[in-house]
Amino acid sequence: MSRLLVTACTAALLIAAGPALAQSIGTGAGPAAQNIGGFADSPAIPAPTAATYPGTIRYEADITDLDHRVISVKQTIPARPGPLTLLYPKYLPGNHADSGPIQLLAGVVITASGQPVEWRRDAADPYAFHLDVPAGISEIDVSLQWLTQADNANWRVVMTPSIVNLEWEKAILYPAGYVSTGIMVEASVKLPAGWNYGTALTTVSHENDVARFEPVDLYTLVDSPMFAGANYRRIDIDPSGDDVHLNIVSDEPGNIAPTAEQLGLYENLVTQTDRLFGARHFDHYEFLVALTDQLGGIGLEHHRSSENTVAPDFFTNWGRSAGNRALLPHEYAHSWNGKYRRPADELTANYNVPTENSLLWVYEGQTEYWGDVLSARSGLHTLEQTRITLASRAAFYQNQPGRAWRNLQDTNNHNLLGYRVPGQWGSWMRGTSDYYDEAALIWLDADTLIRERTNDRKSLDDFARAMFGSGIEGSDGVWVPNGYTFADVVAALNGVTEYDWATFLRTRLDATGPEAEAPLDGIERAGYRLIYVEAPSADEKAMNGGWGSDFQYSLGFSLQGPNNRIGGIRWGGPVYEAGIGAGWDLIAVGDKAATPEVLRTAVTDAKGGTAPIRLTLKSGSRIRTLDLMWTEGLRYPRLERIEGTPDRLADILAPLRR
Repeated sequence: MSRLLVTACTAALLIAAGPALAQSIGTGAGPAAQNIGGFADSPAIPAPTAATYPGTIRYEADITDLDHRVISVKQTIPARPGPLTLLYPKYLPGNHADSGPIQLLAGVVITASGQPVEWRRDAADPYAFHLDVPAGISEIDVSLQWLTQADNANWRVVMTPSIVNLEWEKAILYPAGYVSTGIMVEASVKLPAGWNYGTALTTVSHENDVARFEPVDLYTLVDSPMFAGANYRRIDIDPSGDDVHLNIVSDEPGNIAPTAEQLGLYENLVTQTDRLFGARHFDHYEFLVALTDQLGGIGLEHHRSSENTVAPDFFTNWGRSAGNRALLPHEYAHSWNGKYRRPADELTANYNVPTENSLLWVYEGQTEYWGDVLSARSGLHTLEQTRITLASRAAFYQNQPGRAWRNLQDTNNHNLLGYRVPGQWGSWMRGTSDYYDEAALIWLDADTLIRERTNDRKSLDDFARAMFGSGIEGSDGVWVPNGYTFADVVAALNGVTEYDWATFLRTRLDATGPEAEAPLDGIERAGYRLIYVEAPSADEKAMNGGWGSDFQYSLGFSLQGPNNRIGGIRWGGPVYEAGIGAGWDLIAVGDKAATPEVLRTAVTDAKGGTAPIRLTLKSGSRIRTLDLMWTEGLRYPRLERIEGTPDRLADILAPLRR
C-alpha cells in the first residue's frame, strides 16, 4: 500500500486542537487515498490527514451478556450527507502488529433517522466499511457485537462469569480520514448488576449499573481499557500522593487479600520508579490486575494504566508468585518508555496506518531490563531471584542456534509476520521474546560499560532520566507522546559518556552467522560468569516452575503435559540429531514408564559413563526407541561470582536513595 506522510503542519494542528488533544498524539505515515486493484465497488479510503472530526461520537457498550460472552455496542456518529468510510482498528498499540480481531465483529447495522443505511465492506481492505449518508442527515447510528471467545485457542478470553476486560478498540468503528486524536468520543458502559471497575478514564457518573465517562479523543479512549468485575477493590499505592492505584478484580472475593507488606513493596515500586526517571508523565496511573485462571493472560501497557493477569492466589500464595512479580514493574516502566517516549515509526496517525517496529529492542528490550531492575530495587524480587532470571536468560541465548541465520534486529519484524504465532522450531526461528530478553542483555552490557568507563559514577539510570524522564524540560505531568530514533538513543548515551555507541549497538543487533555469540559481556563486567549445575536450588525451583521437566541444556527438549510430549526441541540438540521432531510422546525411559523424575534419574546415572540413555517414544501408531549418548548429566544455569571483581550487579539492583 502506498503511504502518505502526515505533514508537520498537521502535527502542529494536533497540539493546538484543544485540551483533550494536547495530551495525545496523532502524527505519522498513513495510506494514500486510493482504489487498490481497480475494484469498482471500493471507493478510495481517505488518508488520515484531517486533524479534527466535527462533533462527538456517543458510544454505549453493554457487557452484561455473560452467558453468551457477547459485548454489544451502539454508536451515534455525527455525519454529513455523502460518502463516509468507517474503519475497524487493525494495528493495535502494544501488539506491534495488524492484530485487530475483525473476525469477531458481527451484527453491523447502520441506520439514519431509524432507516437502514446500506454499507459495503472494502474489497481490498476488509477493515473498511463504505456507506453513503442520506441527504438531510446529521448523524448515523451504528450497532455491532464483539463475539468474544469461550477459550484461548484463537483469541484470549475477555469475559468470564466474574470479570470482563473491555478493550474499546475491539468493538468500535471510527471515521476514516482523521487522526485518532481528532475524533472525540463520549463513552458509557452498562455493567452487570453490582459490578465495579477500574480504568484511567474519568467517571462522570455511575448509577443504575451504567458508568458514564468524560469525553476523550479516540486515542485516549483506546489507551484506557477497563477491568470490570463482581469482586473489585481499588488500593492507593502512591507514597507521595493519591495518583497511583491497584485496581484488582478476581474470580473469587477471598483472593483480593494483599498484605500490608505486599502493598509496601508496590509502594516501593512507585518510589523507585520516580527516582529512576525523575518525572511522571501522567496525571494518575491505574494498574488493572486480574487474579484469575479463567480470563486470558495479558500484560499490556498503556500510558496511564496497564492490563495485567496473574494467578488467582498471587497474593495469598506469595511464595509461588515469584516468577510473575516482574510483570507490573515492566508494564509500569512502559509509561515512560513505549508510551510517553516511543519509537517514531510507531507514532501512527490512526489504527489503520501500518506500524513499523525497528526499535522494539529499546521499546520492549530496555523496558524488560528496567522491569527486572525495579523488581529488585522495590523488593518484589530478592537479589538472588533476579540473578536467577538473568542466568536463565543468558543460558537460553548462549544455547540458541537461530542467530546463525537471523539477527536480533530482524526479530523486531516478528509480530508483523504473524502476531506471536508459535512455531515448532523456536530455537531456530527466533521470535518475539528475543527483542525483549536478548535486548535486555544488551542493556545490561551498556549499563555495566557506562559504570566501568566512569569509575561507577554514572550508569544507565542517567540515560533513563535524560531519555524518558526529568531530562526533558517541562515534561513532568505532561503525557504528549513524542518519538525517538536510533540517532536519539545514541545521542542520549553519548550524553552520559562519550563512546562509539552506534557501533556498540549495531554490532550486537546485527550479529549473525555461525560465529555470532550471545551478548553476555555485561554479565562478566557485572562480576559474574554463567555456569551450569546438576541440581537447582530452592529459589531456582521457585523462579523456574517447570525446572523438573526442562532438559534443554542436556538432551535438548522439555517434557510437556500429562502425556510427556517432547516439546521445545532445540535445533541441533541430541534429540534433534536423533531425528525427532514435533508430535512425539515419551512413554518409557529404559525399562520404566516415563516421568520427568525417571528421566532426570537416567540422565544423572549416565553421567561420565559409556552407556546410552534409552528412550521409547510414541507418535500416533508409531513407536521409536532411541539410544542417546549424553554423558554430561543434568545442566541448570546459574551465575557464579567472579572473585576480586566489582559486584556491579548488586550496585545496579540496589534501591535508589534519591
